[in-house]
Amino acid sequence: MDTSSVTAEGSACISERQNSILTTGKSKSSIHCADDSLAGSVSQRACVFCGARVVLNPVTDAAHLVHGPIGCATYTWDIRGSLSSGSEMYRNSFSTDMKERDVVFGGEKKLATCIDEIMGKYNPPAIFVYSTCVSGMIGDDIIAVCKAASERHATDIIPVESSGFLSGNKVVGYRAAAIALMQLIKPREGDTVKKTWKLNFLGEYNLGGEKWVVERYLREIGIEINVAFTGDSTVAALKQAPGAYLNLVQCTGSMHWVAMSLEQEFGTPYLDVNFFGAANTAESLRKIAQFYGDAGMIRRTEALIEHEQARIQPVLQKYRKKLAGKRAAIYVGGAFKAVAIIRQLKELGMEIVLTGTQTGKKEEYDNLSTLLDPGTIIIDDANPAELEKFLLEKNVDVMAGGVKERVLAYKLGIGFVDHNHDRKDGLAGFDGAVRFAREVYVTTCTPVWSQLKATGRRG
Repeated sequence: MDTSSVTAEGSACISERQNSILTTGKSKSSIHCADDSLAGSVSQRACVFCGARVVLNPVTDAAHLVHGPIGCATYTWDIRGSLSSGSEMYRNSFSTDMKERDVVFGGEKKLATCIDEIMGKYNPPAIFVYSTCVSGMIGDDIIAVCKAASERHATDIIPVESSGFLSGNKVVGYRAAAIALMQLIKPREGDTVKKTWKLNFLGEYNLGGEKWVVERYLREIGIEINVAFTGDSTVAALKQAPGAYLNLVQCTGSMHWVAMSLEQEFGTPYLDVNFFGAANTAESLRKIAQFYGDAGMIRRTEALIEHEQARIQPVLQKYRKKLAGKRAAIYVGGAFKAVAIIRQLKELGMEIVLTGTQTGKKEEYDNLSTLLDPGTIIIDDANPAELEKFLLEKNVDVMAGGVKERVLAYKLGIGFVDHNHDRKDGLAGFDGAVRFAREVYVTTCTPVWSQLKATGRRG
């Protein structure tokens, strides 16, 4: 592998990654994305197992059993900042704690024993059993073990085939979780689920209570949420998913396949929505009301939007005066989040000079390009060296990203806004837009950056 550094603007630190970086207005070809991470590049992506766990973990009353070494369960323990209005079972992290002996002789008996122990002590309505690199490499048949346990306990014991070596992209873990969800919610032979006017909210994980915020808006305009996938959900509620009139999809990377499967299996249409930022929230509420086509609902939606915008715009304008002209970078997991942050920062008068995602698709990057000014760097599956290079080249004032980018930004003397999946602050809806703007202002305009001299770029 050629690891020589390339110094031209918009160039990768590893030449084989050059096609994964483009500059808007200059690059003629589309970005190269959605492949496995390049070996040795120190990708920011998480593993397949982690991808599955972040999707399923917010199912509040299910038990989550990791069939692998204890480190896998520790790494993903309480991995979401998801809140619950009921059961706290999901806050536990169960593990088969595979050891060297299990690797040599197999871990299927140990897995079956662990399932029996969980059922005996907690009796959850379902158990998700995750495969990991180790259990997958030795060939443990978790499907057979789960099937036997389901019959033994008359409970849903769902295998999640999420062995990390399957791919270097956590999107594969999203699909494994999606398959497990479809297995859980598919009605058993002879059972039916009654159709309602309610909607399902896919790709909403109730970080900091965000599902409850959207739920309040929808109730105000006259719609109820059937179940969210998977924030503050229960096993019983998820099984009612086929009865929804409409599916909303927020996190497209983790839930588009589920939405398409529900449409194919049960005839339920879906809409892409985004409740991050005031403009996105208003646009999404209007799309939902128009879909239902009820005149009263449309009137209530417009009244809600008018009231909320009148309440928050003076506050946002105050922050805009302080932030106008500041240079921002964005690096997040999914493209839907990147789009939301771009719109919010532009509404605050800021210039986006760098953006990227871990799991974006070609069509999503094409859409991102239309939102950005010429000369903006777009990067897929970035590594820390590339992020550092472009943050310095573009003279960035603030970065919005996940927990892994926080330390890098601070070391470079750059403000940082947490938009990670383990955060406890709700950033959705109209109040979330104000909270986000305040956080951007506080970290960007803090006087500490003018005192930093160690990096050589502040002083």
